[in-house]
Amino acid sequence: MSDQTQGKKGMPEFVTKLFNPSTKKTWLKIVYLAVGLLLVLLLTNPSLMFFLPSDWRDAMKEGWNGFFGDVDQIARTVSINWVSIFKIVVIVLVMLILKYLLHLILDAIHPKKPKAASILSMIKSFSGYAITLIGIIWGLSAIGINLSTIFASIGIVALIIGFAAESLIEDIVVGIFLVFEDDFNVGDIIEFNGFRGTVISIGVRVTCIQDPGGNIKLVNNSDMRNVLNRSRTDSNAICDIPISYAANLAETEAVLQRLAEQMPAKYPDLFLATPRYMGVQALDASSVNLRFVAKVKEQDIYTGARTMYREFKIGMDEAGIEIPFQQVVVHKAE
Repeated sequence: MSDQTQGKKGMPEFVTKLFNPSTKKTWLKIVYLAVGLLLVLLLTNPSLMFFLPSDWRDAMKEGWNGFFGDVDQIARTVSINWVSIFKIVVIVLVMLILKYLLHLILDAIHPKKPKAASILSMIKSFSGYAITLIGIIWGLSAIGINLSTIFASIGIVALIIGFAAESLIEDIVVGIFLVFEDDFNVGDIIEFNGFRGTVISIGVRVTCIQDPGGNIKLVNNSDMRNVLNRSRTDSNAICDIPISYAANLAETEAVLQRLAEQMPAKYPDLFLATPRYMGVQALDASSVNLRFVAKVKEQDIYTGARTMYREFKIGMDEAGIEIPFQQVVVHKAE
């Protein structure tokens, strides 16, 4: 087993991620819910208390049934009583335990491929809605509501709800297509309506995009149109170097070209190729601007530009090449 698939003391990576300090709070929630579920089951079913003598269990059951009603029977009509309340409590606890367990398992899975990460994000989002829907159906059934009769008689209501939830249905359908059409995936850098950021999740209803400043933009899936995926191809980091008009252009170009050729070896994880000299970009008010372009990954586009500026500044200082600054010349009238 490789180092990537093994954790501490030879444990699989999945297990170490499932049981790490960051998941402690979630595990505590599951334990508390499980203890609550066990207490409800024991209180409503004294016969489960195997550690007590049988006569004690029978006495507790009789006393319990005499106080709350026959908790062993399932209510067949819609009524709010202690039996139905206990059933709802049990259902809620079971659903919450399933929700937290499922999220723990899904969070412990870290797929290497962006496509798999997108599918996992959709599954995690869908599971929350699915568990809630199952809990509601189970709860209604537990208190004696005949769901088949209700579903058979709500045709007109369903039609009205369908028109009202048209945008929601569109979000869900478009979200599924976003995942399987591979327009972009979790981890890709995209531009949407002027907002540039990394896709952190593709849910059933919304897509979350995070910019370099940590701001998260939530966009309805149905609104994800005219999206530019910046991660599909390599990007160019642009660096404009100003030099003085008094500087020798040919000698300066030679110095800067030599500095550029040293950068890939100095920063092999940043520059995918030697920065290219594009020529004189502009004759500015107080400087001649020379442009260099470096091929980098999209997530390194700003880091690449900052690194080039730093290396060129240090090299120009050592070579004695002046970097001009804005000056104001004042003429006094005679």
